[in-house]
Amino acid sequence: MRIFGFDIARAQNEVERAKAQTLSAVNSTGGWFGMIRESFAGAWQRNIEVDAPREVLAFSAVFACVSVIASDIAKMRIKLVDEDEKGIAAEVKSNSPFLPLLAKPNRYQTRIKFIESWVISKLLYGNTFALKQRDGRNMVTSLYLLDAQRVTPLVADDGSVYYKLAADYLAQIPEALTVPASEIIHDRMVCLWHPLVGVSPIYACGMSATMGNRIQGNSTKFFANMSRPSGALSAPGTISDEVAGRIKKAWEENYGGANFGRLAVLGDGLKYEPMTIPAGEAQLIEQLKWTVEDVARCFHVPLFKLGGPEPVRVSVESLNQTYYSDCLQSIIESLEASLDEGLALPGGYYTEFDLDNLMRMDTATRYDTKSKAITGGWMSPNEARAAENMQPVAGGDSPYLQQQNYSLAALAKRDAKPDPFAGAAPPKLPEAVPIPAPGAPVPVPAPAAANDGKKAVEIMADLAEFFTKGLENEQPA
Repeated sequence: MRIFGFDIARAQNEVERAKAQTLSAVNSTGGWFGMIRESFAGAWQRNIEVDAPREVLAFSAVFACVSVIASDIAKMRIKLVDEDEKGIAAEVKSNSPFLPLLAKPNRYQTRIKFIESWVISKLLYGNTFALKQRDGRNMVTSLYLLDAQRVTPLVADDGSVYYKLAADYLAQIPEALTVPASEIIHDRMVCLWHPLVGVSPIYACGMSATMGNRIQGNSTKFFANMSRPSGALSAPGTISDEVAGRIKKAWEENYGGANFGRLAVLGDGLKYEPMTIPAGEAQLIEQLKWTVEDVARCFHVPLFKLGGPEPVRVSVESLNQTYYSDCLQSIIESLEASLDEGLALPGGYYTEFDLDNLMRMDTATRYDTKSKAITGGWMSPNEARAAENMQPVAGGDSPYLQQQNYSLAALAKRDAKPDPFAGAAPPKLPEAVPIPAPGAPVPVPAPAAANDGKKAVEIMADLAEFFTKGLENEQPA
């Protein structure tokens, strides 16, 4: 019988083993609990009001970074690859029990949404947890992503790792449960304090994102106030609290809320003075631009991916390569390694994202690249056609090279001769037969000897060798 993705018997053994030890929740300075309850570690000690990860997503730069990274990785197809003894990898397209899982990881998510949720959890909380579900063969058949805020790593006295899971009905966990590490795939961001605790980029850019939210919030209130700044009424002399309260109440009733913009008539020397610093003096746009750049820097996203200017005289391929190597590669490699280990793939098998969907070149560049590969002799025409989703053609399965190309070994043999450029001696030609004069009797040739046919063949072979070597000597060294 099976429950929660693994055998009850095995689960009972693990539970009994866990009960016999002390399980300590993982915690460290700025680590697990800090990332769940605070936007960055130590925020509450310093009395700094910083938005939580959910609210930080309201800042456009954070939303853009998280969404573009998650969607770009999710759009790449996951391939199952088999590597042979020569190190040549070929995609496995059929007859593998792992293919259905990679095509649809669970009953309610497609492959794209599964990878997207995986990456979003990792970026927002620094950790992604996937619960395994197995079949009678003990093979993983489904993966369920868990809420990273409701999973706690536990470490036993002997160093073994467990995970405490809260109830999750989508993952078919009706109540809190502690499972061994073998039943969880734990993918984490950079671990600054503890090897089981990943740290989100929001730890570094939470204050900048909060600042951006505050700037936009204040601007929204300012323009909701008909672009009129807040201010103060001042009188030339001393006024009592009663009079000040009465004037304040009258001013707010007549000129506040929906009455903004009405004409005010002031008497008794009252003077209105705005108190809000103008946007130009506060360098509002420059401050907002800096917060966007700071968020992009923490997520390693190039600014041109967030709507910023593209570098001049740089090809699209170079921009995509920069984006991949600086931002996506570490996340992709970590995800692949987590799947390989979590699914217990046999030797030679591994998962790999299809980068063609990300690094796709324009049509002219693709055709030019493949043409050079074919003429260079390391790609066959049918391989290039397959990459462009075209059917193979007869005779296109073998790479081709031009006839005048010579191997280095052949050229070395030629150069080893005393005179590498000397031509071969011409073969001895047979004697010419004289033409008889008109009216003269035609001489009858003597019967051919038994070896005359053999001599003719040797002569023809000598001629062929002579002309071949002559052509070789005409080739450049």
